[in-house]
Amino acid sequence: MITILITIISSLLGIAFFTIAERKLLASIQRRRGPNMTGFWGILQAFADGLKLLLKELIIPTRANWILFLFFPLFTLVVALVIWVFIPFSDLNYLTNFDYSLLWIYAISSLGVYGIIGAGWSSNSKYAFLGGLRSAAQLISYEISVALLLLPVAACSNSFNLIEIVAKQKISVWYCVPLLPTTVVFFISVLAETNRSPFDLPEAEAEIVAGYNVEYSSMTFAMFFLAEYSNMLWLSVLTSICFFGGWLSPTSYFEDGYIWLIIKTLVVSFLIIKVRANYPRYRYDQLMHLGWKIFLPFTLGYFIFVVGILSLI
Repeated sequence: MITILITIISSLLGIAFFTIAERKLLASIQRRRGPNMTGFWGILQAFADGLKLLLKELIIPTRANWILFLFFPLFTLVVALVIWVFIPFSDLNYLTNFDYSLLWIYAISSLGVYGIIGAGWSSNSKYAFLGGLRSAAQLISYEISVALLLLPVAACSNSFNLIEIVAKQKISVWYCVPLLPTTVVFFISVLAETNRSPFDLPEAEAEIVAGYNVEYSSMTFAMFFLAEYSNMLWLSVLTSICFFGGWLSPTSYFEDGYIWLIIKTLVVSFLIIKVRANYPRYRYDQLMHLGWKIFLPFTLGYFIFVVGILSLI
């Protein structure tokens, strides 16, 4: 329990500092000032924002189901944090080592859609409810593609265990080389799964109505915020493990270790921020067209192709 608690606290601290890094990078890309007044180089900005949200008034709509209204933000955050228990940081540093850890992560992450649609429904607001439906449709659409994109990885490694997947990449080659199309499509699907630009339609922060969380304030809003960034980080870790060798060193001159996993995760996270800074938001019809008419046929066909090649080897 102590180890699990340390892991969760570490992930929350990582989320806090990641928000600072995102603001700094966005400010640098857009040639403007980022956070630089709160603490040394603005390093305490995330903690100031957390204190601000903690001190704000918690407003519950009059006709909302207040029990579910308060439950679903907590549910969404718990689902996002529980996934960290199943992620190994090296072949020696892990909390759990299930044979089907990849399936466990996918199954638990799929529960997040209930938190979003439940938050929109319990708010008793038409704007929030429509935002929840829009978000649920997006997440369900791209979860199918993500599942089909992870199957070639499991087929190449002949395992759903994340530690064994990395071990097989050490024997042969990082899966980003033979599965390059899968890697690219998986990265794009991660953007849609985490509601990141250009697929941030469930939030639409530039619009007047923000979506499923429009009625939330104070720490209930902060829980959705933390869950989103936690999802972004663990999906970056999962991308590094499944396609870029996880904690494996890129050369034989350096030893393998969790430091390489951290570096690869930071690179993937930087690409996510870079996409947010450079690309405009999709329309909703473009989003669904990309998911159902392009990604889904491609991922299904590519999985059949990979399985066919493996059967001939």
